[in-house]
Amino acid sequence: MNKSPAYSTLGAVAAWWGLLGTVVLLFFVVGRLYPFAAEMFAGELTALHWALVVANVAFMAWSEGYRGFQKSFSPRVAERAAALRCEVTPVRLLLAPFYVMGFFSAPRPVMLLIYGITVGVAVLVQIVRMLEQPWRGIVDAGVVVGLGWGAAATLIVGVRVLLADEDG
Repeated sequence: MNKSPAYSTLGAVAAWWGLLGTVVLLFFVVGRLYPFAAEMFAGELTALHWALVVANVAFMAWSEGYRGFQKSFSPRVAERAAALRCEVTPVRLLLAPFYVMGFFSAPRPVMLLIYGITVGVAVLVQIVRMLEQPWRGIVDAGVVVGLGWGAAATLIVGVRVLLADEDG
């Protein structure tokens, strides 16, 4: 292994904790939402319902999974995880998943975006909770696909970056 002298074992632990903690958090949300998405299939779905499921899943896969996560969030998380190897502090180590997501010690526009998305998602979650089936399931099915794609993309991109970074 041809590691830079600036890398430390603590930095490597922080980098992997940041990446894997972020991925676990995303998959946790997918696991929490999946039952609501699956529940919609217990009732009768009309042609309109099916059309909306297909449209929402396709839209969320493209907008949230591909554009939001794979093309933006996932590479940024991987980059910040790799940087954490040389920039580890006790706070960054402890809060590594939040560091790599950009909640602190990030450029102001990134932090504003992350906090804005977090607040927006929290508001949307409260609104969607009030929906009855199959409408909640239709929305949650798209979110499950988008977040599942995002979690997988974050894991793949992050592992590739961290392993490539270790080798040279």
